[in-house]
Amino acid sequence: MSSRARILAVCAAPVVALLVTAAFAPLPFSVAYPGMTANVLGDDKGKPVITITGADTRETSGQLRMTSIVATGPQASIHLPDVVTGWFRTDEAVMPRDAVYPVGESTEQIAEHNADQMKKSQDTATSAALGHLDKSAKDVKVKLSLADVGGPSAGLMFALGIVDKLDGDGAGHDLTGGKNVAGTGTITADGKVGAVGGVPLKTQAAHRDGATVFLVPVKECAEARAELPDGMRLIPVTTLGGAVDALKALRTGGDVPSC
Repeated sequence: MSSRARILAVCAAPVVALLVTAAFAPLPFSVAYPGMTANVLGDDKGKPVITITGADTRETSGQLRMTSIVATGPQASIHLPDVVTGWFRTDEAVMPRDAVYPVGESTEQIAEHNADQMKKSQDTATSAALGHLDKSAKDVKVKLSLADVGGPSAGLMFALGIVDKLDGDGAGHDLTGGKNVAGTGTITADGKVGAVGGVPLKTQAAHRDGATVFLVPVKECAEARAELPDGMRLIPVTTLGGAVDALKALRTGGDVPSC
């Protein structure tokens, strides 16, 4: 071996070692996948998702599906090959671990946080829906029950479900128009819809479970559009009222916003 070749071999050795180390070292990411969906107008584990007392409710047709993602746990070892694979797959997403698990390191802490976020989401969804319908929480009581799901991203669909159960489209028709409508988005008590994570995976979960329409926070239109399943219609929303109006227009053939 020439002296030049020996020098190159010596210099290359640390680089190779670094690349090998990088390939097998755990990285601060989680890999996410399409999760479960649930029709908030129906039952979950034998119980109605939405139970209303103190006001007459409607029989509904069609579906309003909340959507979710599932992700590798906070202690899972994610390596460079996993990240590279996730970048090139449409049914996976590589996300910063802190974005998926912003609070706590243990499974118990995360479960507690997600349950708390879900409870707050249900409370604000109830306030938003009753406020939209000019009904008082003193008279109308809403109980929401959905097992094995945490986080705040079902707020919009909970609120729409309450509106559909109580009022439909306001003219005797189902808010869904009999369609399978899915969506995602946080909601505030005054009806503002906020962005969430993992939208492309949620559209895939919705498509898998038969939805043909997907309500998406307007700020995430581009992300949702980039990997949209065939046959899925996107409707951008910023408020609960806007979502209700869009679904009414969809049923009647009116002007429906699009991403």
